[in-house]
Amino acid sequence: MLGRYDRGGNGGEAVVEYGDSNLRVVRPGRFVRCGVTGAEIPLDELRYWSVARQEAYANPEAVMVRLREGSGAQG
Repeated sequence: MLGRYDRGGNGGEAVVEYGDSNLRVVRPGRFVRCGVTGAEIPLDELRYWSVARQEAYANPEAVMVRLREGSGAQG
């Protein structure tokens, strides 16, 4: 869970380091962008990310799109 200091007060895009089971806010902000759709994801709602790619995903569907791209599957 993010504390009030992790969320930041700038209202802009945060910079985050994604770990296996947690994340670290490098630059505070209100949101991060989905690596697939570009949608803004409020930090309090962030549930999906890739440690290897260091990117966030808005929803499970975005995760699946990225996984299909990585496997070379078409569809």
